[in-house]
Amino acid sequence: MAPAGAAAGGRAGQLKSSGLRPGWTTGACATAATKAAYTALLTGAFPDPVTITLPKGQRPAFALAAERLAVVEGEATAMAGVVKDAGDDPDVTHGALIRSTVRAGEPGAGVVFRAGPGVGTVTKAGLPLPVGEPAINPVPRQMIRDAVAEVAASHGGSGDVVVEVSVDHGEEIARSTWNPRLGILGGLSILGTTGIVVPYSCSAWIDSIRRGVDVARAAGRTHVAGCTGSTSEKVAVAVHGLPEDALLDMGDFAGAVLKYLKRHPVPRLTIAGGFAKLSKLAAGHLDLHSARSQVDKGYLAELARRGGADEELARAVAEANTGLEAVQLCRAAGVPLGDLVAEAARATALGVLLGSPVAVDVICIDRAGTIVGRAEPLGP
Repeated sequence: MAPAGAAAGGRAGQLKSSGLRPGWTTGACATAATKAAYTALLTGAFPDPVTITLPKGQRPAFALAAERLAVVEGEATAMAGVVKDAGDDPDVTHGALIRSTVRAGEPGAGVVFRAGPGVGTVTKAGLPLPVGEPAINPVPRQMIRDAVAEVAASHGGSGDVVVEVSVDHGEEIARSTWNPRLGILGGLSILGTTGIVVPYSCSAWIDSIRRGVDVARAAGRTHVAGCTGSTSEKVAVAVHGLPEDALLDMGDFAGAVLKYLKRHPVPRLTIAGGFAKLSKLAAGHLDLHSARSQVDKGYLAELARRGGADEELARAVAEANTGLEAVQLCRAAGVPLGDLVAEAARATALGVLLGSPVAVDVICIDRAGTIVGRAEPLGP
């Protein structure tokens, strides 16, 4: 049993122990704005505050910062806006006004998404959205669809709507992100897999990782998982059946997990994360944040060659828009790039552990949570 006074384990326990205030993703804000706008379109009144349901069941309420009912070229539209509160995270979108404008769509069309001013459009392959689509990621899209369905059921709507999401000054803010390099042009992406922004503070989050290890050890756990985010956490649970207090929200701090486990070992460590982030670990980076390490596609091309890729495929990997595109190209050609990255990430981890009695396995996933690479447990 954990000692008296010990913090709860898992992602929620880490967040509580960090002392940092969480915030809301752009996807959660866009969902709230959409729900308020569609409600007004059907009823003539904006709910304020407006409550939405997040993917894990939380029910936060959002105050409206802007609202407008109008008739444009004979067509009724409703717009609602929510100011993003990123909590204690130094997010570039903190304080941005996220708007959703809703109008009736074609019968049977469902929810059709449009990029308004300040929201980008996908122009290159390798992202989780097709070229030409608004940069509204899959989970926020589903959150918005669910909110539209809820409003339609409550107020007799069809649910066939056009939803245009915009961000005031979004194109300017996007210059401080990786969007232009990724081929997302015209503004920001609408993001979030949980709806909640986990605050980013090096010292506080590294301390919370250490407390997470302490709690797992006190509970007698012999297997822990360091995960880069909520999607990889779900995969680690599905694969290994780990309890909550065995889950470490590693985020970008792979080095913090490994260095602490070196001094306070647990017999088995699973590292689970997105392919791109774990390719950085494979290349020897211990801080996986985009501001301090990047995906080295030349390194991925070399790994692909070792896995049997010809020079044409290796060049395609080196020139890929994203790590995800690189692994997709290799998968189509039968080259196990995902496994090679997982094995190299495991080697980096074991190098940091330096003979501590910790066996390491690695799981690489894509944005949808599909496993694209694995390395089986290997000890010192």
